Amino acid sequence: MVLKKILIIRFSSIGDIVLTTPVLRCLKQQVQDAEIHYCLKKQYAPVMQANPYIDKLHLFDGSLGKLAENLRAEQFDYIIDLHNSLRSGLLKMKLHVPSNAFPKLNIEKWLLVNLKINRLPDLHIVDRYFMAAKYFGIQNDGMGLDYFISNDDAYNPSWLPPAYQQRFVAFVTGGRHKTKILPPEKIVEVCSLLHHPVVLLGGPEDTETAEQVAVKLPGKVFNACGMFSLNRSAAIVKQSAVVITNDTGLMHIAAAFRKNIISIWGNTVPEFGMHPYLPVNGNTESVMFEVKNLSCRPCSKIGYSKCPKKHFDCMNRLDAGQIAGAANALLEKNV
Repeated sequence: MVLKKILIIRFSSIGDIVLTTPVLRCLKQQVQDAEIHYCLKKQYAPVMQANPYIDKLHLFDGSLGKLAENLRAEQFDYIIDLHNSLRSGLLKMKLHVPSNAFPKLNIEKWLLVNLKINRLPDLHIVDRYFMAAKYFGIQNDGMGLDYFISNDDAYNPSWLPPAYQQRFVAFVTGGRHKTKILPPEKIVEVCSLLHHPVVLLGGPEDTETAEQVAVKLPGKVFNACGMFSLNRSAAIVKQSAVVITNDTGLMHIAAAFRKNIISIWGNTVPEFGMHPYLPVNGNTESVMFEVKNLSCRPCSKIGYSKCPKKHFDCMNRLDAGQIAGAANALLEKNV
């Protein structure tokens, strides 16, 4: 029996969903007549709405029973579980369809967070996602991530003031957890040393913090946090010359657009396997900044609302001059 109607489950969040896109592309391109369905939370639908490799989206709005009923009617041949949670496990039980899930490596992450013993493989989460699709024999094409924007959200220069409409740096200021976010005073330090205008990006929750930066650097920094939808923020990232970013969703969207990326790491570490994932033979660069050899780092595989040790050394000890220098070098290299 050839299994061709495939359901992929990844409920959340932005970055994790974007990181599944190489699997979708390779399934669609390498499995003849494959019909790809994708299940995610309703609020993340904009991440995948324009993806041409998806035949149908299924949105989870809080009722697992209703979702299971709708999915059961589709009569899937196979489920690829790229969330591998209790909820996705319950959903699979309700559907009674052959399936496979990616290895989450929770024990290995626990050892690194709690005992600082690193047993994690040197393997990006994208490669672990491919393990869940091994039944189909697909090969990673090395082309990196995808992110698609509809014409309605395509970049329009009028979104930004005239001084920021040409060559600018996109600085992603936000993140889901405070311990993954560079403090505003550090952002000010970095931005003051950059050779090009800076557009600050983030959600409405980041507006106040970003404004602390913008008021200190008038004419140099434009606070766009909370002004645009996710896809329009992504369009601005796509237009930028260089992206400086915390470990957050727009970092992975920047990687999907093959941007030169300066990523900043606080309580999380690249060893978790979720650093920028760029094409194998691409011309773009990823430069990561982190304070290594801190006895308290990583303190969590996700993050906290504040530093458990109260010093926040993982961010406060980062060298703003080095971060800005790396960004300026990339700007000059890619004129």
